[in-house]
Amino acid sequence: MASNGLPAPPQPAGTVPNNEAAVKIAEVPNTNRVQRTAAHSHIKSLGLRPDGTADTTSHGFVGQTAAREAMGLVVDLVRAKKMAGKAVLLAGGPGTGKTALALAVSQELGTKVPFCPMTGSEVYSAEVKKTEALMENFRRAIGLRVQERKEVYEGEVVELTPEESENPLGAYGRTISHLVVVLRSSKGTKKLRLDPSIYEAIQKERVRVGDVIYIEANTGAVKRVGRSDAFSTEFDLEAEEYVPVPKGEVHKKKDVVQDVTLHDLDVANARPQGGQDVVSMLGKMMKPRKTEITEKLRGEINKVVNRYIDQGVAELVPGVLFIDEVHMLDLECFTYLNRALESPLSPIVILASNRGLTTIRGTTSQNDAGLVSAHGIPPDLLPRLLIVPTHPYTGQEIRRIIETRAKLEFASATSPSLSDATPAQQGLKISASLSPEALEELTKQGESVSLRYALQLLAPAGILARARGAEGSVIGGDDVREAVGLFWDAGRSAGAFTGGEGFIS
Repeated sequence: MASNGLPAPPQPAGTVPNNEAAVKIAEVPNTNRVQRTAAHSHIKSLGLRPDGTADTTSHGFVGQTAAREAMGLVVDLVRAKKMAGKAVLLAGGPGTGKTALALAVSQELGTKVPFCPMTGSEVYSAEVKKTEALMENFRRAIGLRVQERKEVYEGEVVELTPEESENPLGAYGRTISHLVVVLRSSKGTKKLRLDPSIYEAIQKERVRVGDVIYIEANTGAVKRVGRSDAFSTEFDLEAEEYVPVPKGEVHKKKDVVQDVTLHDLDVANARPQGGQDVVSMLGKMMKPRKTEITEKLRGEINKVVNRYIDQGVAELVPGVLFIDEVHMLDLECFTYLNRALESPLSPIVILASNRGLTTIRGTTSQNDAGLVSAHGIPPDLLPRLLIVPTHPYTGQEIRRIIETRAKLEFASATSPSLSDATPAQQGLKISASLSPEALEELTKQGESVSLRYALQLLAPAGILARARGAEGSVIGGDDVREAVGLFWDAGRSAGAFTGGEGFIS
């Protein structure tokens, strides 16, 4: 009705009345992360029973039961801290699961035990010496668990108020003089007046009201633990984890455990401080070269670490150093490896090689063909190694590996829905599947060519099946044969192009 009692004039179609607010509808973007599929994404662990024996197929692993049981014993020795300074060699042909075994060991040990993977060719760098690169990875594989009893303020943030004051320089701006924080725990609240420097740390941690934090009394370091579970009913996409309100008083003494590696300590103590003038800063920017850590510095750090261990403040955690393609190391590196294994602070070293009798790098000269040894490793190092062989897969094992890999290759994450399906069924969407004929064709390629070649054909065959509009995106035998015709294996390529016209031979 109009103000004079007459009816309001009709609104034109498609317009919104002045006295009504427009309804805004916005689409919520999909927050699902794209899951990338790597070469060993299907490996979850060694797949051992509680008695240490291996199932034929378990946790993504197929076959290699003897090697998996042997590596299970290695895991037990690492956990018991009785394997430090020893070395294991995984010896087998290409595509027999050597790298998968090493990654399964890292999965078994968990995130608290350092696992440092590298390849033999990584030591050849223009910035540091070969032995220095080898020792850096040795130190990365040795962890130190430091336990400290710190005086902290811990609780849920109830109030967060920065108080400002006049700028002492006389400018128009204002500066933060101090920060007022009110923390709440299960036994009360406490109001803190903090230094302005802590305000910057709180901003970096993105702390807000309702978060659970703790502040170290001595250093002023701030750590955001998570969002208080009192706010768990809120719809917050950015909340990583809901945690309960801390028990006890706000001001308390807390045992803090920090996990570092010896390489972290080396780098922290080797970093040159330098001057704060413009010339020094420009020099650091123009010369980002990597500096080598001296043996003297490492010796001093080892003394400090041993003193902490004797005092019971720290605990040494020997990890695993995995060196793939170990035959790429030369004689100088092997000599240094011998010495590093005898060090009191040494991790377990897992080596992998797909070579049989081969020449050791660094032993050839103009008049000498070089020293030939098993796996490209010098004879004086071989007796130190526990050798675990890996064998070629059988046809049935190749079939199971292709089936396991296909489920991972053609699965993608989906958004949760209100259907009757289980969470496991809702979480994965299968974009394609293998027909029995396609599985048989891929198994033949795995037996006649290689398992790696057969697994590489999965993705192209899936695309070809979708391109021809296959019902249910089922990959057929024709799709696999077409992919084989489009993508050659190494044998066909070498046979066709060796000595061919237009190629250098």
